[in-house]
Amino acid sequence: MAGIKRVVFLVVLTFQWTFVKADTEVSCIFMERCMLPCSYGGSDVVIHWHQVSAGDITVHSFYHNKDQLEHQNQRFRGRTSLFNDQISTGNASLQLTKVEVRDEGKYKCYTSTIDGNKESFINLKIDAPIQKVSIQQVGNIITCSSEGIYPKPELTWSTSPSSNITSKNITVQPTERLLYNISSSLIPSSSDRDLKYSCTISTRRNGEKATLFKPNPPNDSSQSLHPNQLRATIGGIIGGLFVIAVLAAVLWWMKIKGCITSSPY
Repeated sequence: MAGIKRVVFLVVLTFQWTFVKADTEVSCIFMERCMLPCSYGGSDVVIHWHQVSAGDITVHSFYHNKDQLEHQNQRFRGRTSLFNDQISTGNASLQLTKVEVRDEGKYKCYTSTIDGNKESFINLKIDAPIQKVSIQQVGNIITCSSEGIYPKPELTWSTSPSSNITSKNITVQPTERLLYNISSSLIPSSSDRDLKYSCTISTRRNGEKATLFKPNPPNDSSQSLHPNQLRATIGGIIGGLFVIAVLAAVLWWMKIKGCITSSPY
């Protein structure tokens, strides 16, 4: 077959690959400083940090060898920074200050260089540890409480010796800062007066315990008086009888002496 020409086309395709790294979990303390790790390889880097779980909002950007914060979300203003002196060595980590509960969620670190693009995902968890557990008795009610906790805490009661505890309730209230206050109260029965009561409040990060060593016995009108109360009552009766006897003796003496005369009528 004459006139057959074969034309060979050489197609050169150029592209940039994107490497996606597995998620990393980071736990940070409420209102403290927090670091989200990210690294890359190459030079002349572009860095974008986004909070994916909050709608892919912009947290921090860096390119042209400087921070670019024009599109930064207002919630992060003044609270983010990179390790600028380490960016040239491949450190694109983000530093957050005064972390809040609403900072919790999934973040994406995107880096781009002439060697390619990279995406890293960080799951940030916020903890407000339990600082103190208070337990006290007012009247017949024993109350256990703690404040400013995150995530949502759990509360349990126990006694020593072991006993079945009834009539307890647990109240968990969120605060404006998305933390939790928790409290629980119970009324011990008259048969439980010798028990030691303990209250434990816990989260995924820590737990704290408080104990009431000598609870006051519940008020019960059918119970006998305390020895001190009994002695005071008897003392009052004896004192009253003594006063009456003295008055009677004085009146009798005055009558004998003629200070008191009988009326003729």
